[in-house]
Amino acid sequence: MQTVVQKWGNSLGFRIPSLWAKDNNVKNGSKIEVIAEKGKIIILPQKKTLDDMLALVTPENLHSEISTGSSVGNEEW
Repeated sequence: MQTVVQKWGNSLGFRIPSLWAKDNNVKNGSKIEVIAEKGKIIILPQKKTLDDMLALVTPENLHSEISTGSSVGNEEW
């Protein structure tokens, strides 16, 4: 993917290609992590916190316990 660097106020900026944004679930207002490393810029979608993920749990998508069978070693239940 290629994009063009453009002046943005006193800084420089570029547009994130829509294909990358869609593949990484990045939308307008999403936070990203930018890492500068050995002459490269690495852009990572910000990982969700446990609280963010738990907020998505609803009574409709909460599943029941899953049985993994009886113990086969020294497990204690």
